[in-house]
Amino acid sequence: MNISSGKTQLAGDDHQQTNHTIFTSNKSKLDGKTYKLLLIINYICLFVGSVSSSLLIKFYFNHNGSSRWVSTWIQSAGFPLLLIPIYFPHYCFRPKINQEHISKRKPFSSFDMNLLGLCFGIGLMLVISNLCFSWGNSYLPLSTSALVLSSQLGFTLLLSIIIVKQKITFLNLNCVILLSLSCVLLALSSGGDRPEGLTKRKYFIGFFSTASAGLLFALYLPVMEKIYSKVDCYAMVMEMQFVMEMTATAVATVGMVLFGGFKEMREESVVVFDLGPTRYWVAVGGNVVTWQLCFMGTAGMVFLTTSLTGGICMTALIGMNVVGGVVVYGDDFKGPKVVSTVMCVWGFCSYVYGMYVKMKGENNGGSQNDEDDDDAQQLQKKSLLELSEIVTEDQR
Repeated sequence: MNISSGKTQLAGDDHQQTNHTIFTSNKSKLDGKTYKLLLIINYICLFVGSVSSSLLIKFYFNHNGSSRWVSTWIQSAGFPLLLIPIYFPHYCFRPKINQEHISKRKPFSSFDMNLLGLCFGIGLMLVISNLCFSWGNSYLPLSTSALVLSSQLGFTLLLSIIIVKQKITFLNLNCVILLSLSCVLLALSSGGDRPEGLTKRKYFIGFFSTASAGLLFALYLPVMEKIYSKVDCYAMVMEMQFVMEMTATAVATVGMVLFGGFKEMREESVVVFDLGPTRYWVAVGGNVVTWQLCFMGTAGMVFLTTSLTGGICMTALIGMNVVGGVVVYGDDFKGPKVVSTVMCVWGFCSYVYGMYVKMKGENNGGSQNDEDDDDAQQLQKKSLLELSEIVTEDQR
């Protein structure tokens, strides 16, 4: 009875250790089901965060919100929320006994000065990208800004080839071409989207700022893939994201202080925002949360797959952003936009299906190798058993 109880307790510890390993093991050590589950969770975060943040930031500007520093600050100010995926697995998924068998790693324990320096530098790049995005989004309609941001995909492919030696295959090249063509088609139909009162000069500033944000993000993805290749585990990815977002928030806070962003925030909530202070703070709080979901999902996708896959997923969501702008804000959705959105979804689905087939083939190959290894072990055991019988018979 005690032995059975001990086995049950050990099985429970093994289950707890497996859950803990999901977050503390390198992706190469994750089994197929765990890897897919983690991938799905991150893409859901990316999907919800990207679409919701785009709609909420536009909601802010559509109802007389005008502070670009406020919109820049809220894109990274939710970094304390990342402490949840950092510390929750550490305290909830570790075994309660047999402490000598679990990983001794603690949050933020694997950082050195070089890695911290990289995180601070990328954090500075992020705050510049966030500011450019805010400037562009304050002038351009949602559909047009989403279009311009999609230009990052081609640069992501090029920079991935240079930085991480990404191989060009028919699968990824076909997807990049389809998504890029869909965005060009969308651009040709966006000439009438310019709001009333928006001058050509402001429209150009918005276009240039948004394009700059896209280029910076295109650089961010392969650089992070290069760094993540030397990262211990998924938990450390979240820790690095925390440091980068904290750096971006610190710089944005300095900008808020120097340019009166906090004062503008108080005035906007009471006087300027035409829907009242309650909805103003709901919009700000919603942006804080959804932007962190977006960044967390992006970081996870790059770690679990590649920078190019992360860029493709982000670009594919542009179609959803365009549809969201049409449904929520009444942007025009004429024939060319319909065709470009269909091409966008088509390109993404073909890429996902191709990746699925590739992963399935690799898993089947791995399973076959495991079966071959098992057969070899069984044969070896049989040979040893026969040898022992021969020796025993000879001794008799």
